[in-house]
Amino acid sequence: MFVMTVDQRRSRRDVDRVESLLDSMHNVPLLRPFDRTAGDEVQAVVEGTSAGACTVIDIALTLVRLRTWSVGIGIGAVEEPLPKTTRAGRGAAFEAAREAVTRAKNAPGGVAINTADADRASRCRDAETALALVAILITDRTEQGHEAVDLMAAGLTQTQAAERLGISKQAMSQRLSVARWSIEADGRQLATHLLADVGVGTPKSENP
Repeated sequence: MFVMTVDQRRSRRDVDRVESLLDSMHNVPLLRPFDRTAGDEVQAVVEGTSAGACTVIDIALTLVRLRTWSVGIGIGAVEEPLPKTTRAGRGAAFEAAREAVTRAKNAPGGVAINTADADRASRCRDAETALALVAILITDRTEQGHEAVDLMAAGLTQTQAAERLGISKQAMSQRLSVARWSIEADGRQLATHLLADVGVGTPKSENP
């Protein structure tokens, strides 16, 4: 299983952003939805599958872009049956996520991954490195770069996106190049593959 523990950064000097995060995650495929655990922290449970790994990476990078969250990803078993509310969940994956979010607060890109399985620790570090590199790429991107990449992600061609932005096709190509758009796509795929390699096949449950 994957457990995500997400903590708001600099919350004492900022408004509470938890409710807006919860609202934004209504349609995301989660085994247990994001739930406020304490203060400005939330948790969710995601199925330990390749599709689940893709969901986790997408959520992590979406939150990284906002620059207001530290994201911890825990991998391991959970006590079953899972309770209806995420905050009542227990198990190795929850503990791993707790350790991960603590590290994420001072980690490059604001993300960290931890596994309860010592035999998979090396592969876990590889997944964390790949995710951190993509996270840094995204947080270093300008607003113009984000705008260009978002249009491409929406399915527009470069010509269509350039017309939407009122710039030339050459200028659009330059924005995407500076934003490292093609590298991000490959980096997401690599991070997802490495996370799935760690998470798929771990025990799904542990008896209380």
